[in-house]
Amino acid sequence: MLHIQWKKVIKPVILFAFVLLICSSAWSQKEQYQLDHDVKPYYFGITIGANITRFQIEQHPRFLQYDSVLEILPLNSPGFQLGLNATGKLSNRFEIRFNPMLMFTDRSVTYKLKYKDPIDGYEPTKKIESVIFSFPFQLKFNSDRIGNFRVYMLGGAFTQLDLAANARARRAEDLVKLQKSDYGVELGMGFNFYFQSFIFSPEIKLSNGLRNVHSRDENLKYSNVIDRINSRMIVIAIHLEG
Repeated sequence: MLHIQWKKVIKPVILFAFVLLICSSAWSQKEQYQLDHDVKPYYFGITIGANITRFQIEQHPRFLQYDSVLEILPLNSPGFQLGLNATGKLSNRFEIRFNPMLMFTDRSVTYKLKYKDPIDGYEPTKKIESVIFSFPFQLKFNSDRIGNFRVYMLGGAFTQLDLAANARARRAEDLVKLQKSDYGVELGMGFNFYFQSFIFSPEIKLSNGLRNVHSRDENLKYSNVIDRINSRMIVIAIHLEG
């Protein structure tokens, strides 16, 4: 199942990168803009983008003892985010970036039940809506600039706070209970396209949560069959920088 889900995600990612590389070939031939940008000690921008999120779930060691749930299937779910970014120059190749974002997303889990639920039937899907305040710190490695085009790689770490956690707690009997905070690592790549008055920077990034965000409750049938839950996210973002 995980292999099938990954194949669905990787195809648009490859297409995204291929189109950008074709565009960069033509863009690099234009008159060079913002030649003074590379010597700035710092600069700022805004971020908008979309994300695909899912849970990485590990069953509880006593899963087979609970005969009400036969299977747990995490689903890919779309979302979007808005944010700001501040970038500081470390050297000709390296920069450090702080990119706080407000993310709107939901993660869905489908259960296959042995006995029919009077409301949800045999295959209920539980959607866990989240409003996440994310604080990523990233190290960027920049390539040489070719005309008005440049490629960069990035890696870093993040902490997150789920602002919707309290609202979910009031209906916990219908959901999987999650912790309010998370942390993890991320890796990605992006492209700088230089215009006369701003820099257009599309970027793709993979984020893996390291914390077990599951708050297990033995009394809830949708929670007691799960041991660990880790967050997984693919982010396609656009940075507008000056």
